[in-house]
Amino acid sequence: MAVIRPCIQTEAAITGGPGWIEQMKKAGLVRSMSKKGCSPDNAACEGFFGRLKNEMFLGNSLDDFARELDDYINWYNRKRNKLSLGGLSPLEYRQHLGFVA
Repeated sequence: MAVIRPCIQTEAAITGGPGWIEQMKKAGLVRSMSKKGCSPDNAACEGFFGRLKNEMFLGNSLDDFARELDDYINWYNRKRNKLSLGGLSPLEYRQHLGFVA
């Protein structure tokens, strides 16, 4: 089975320096960057994080934000039904395939 590791969305202009790259390697993290001049590569990601910031973070304490984000992630993975997954949640679908106990 493949090893799943976090993937960090970065911008080359800001985090492309040798210190940042070395820290990412030491932590075993994967960097995800769009190609130069190809902003549509990460448009969906940018849109998601923009809405996340506006709807959950602004005006809340960091603790409230963390709690809201955790609730949302649990709903997204455990309760949200997807037609493309046969009406199952992502977790139920993975369990159905035998990927999760």
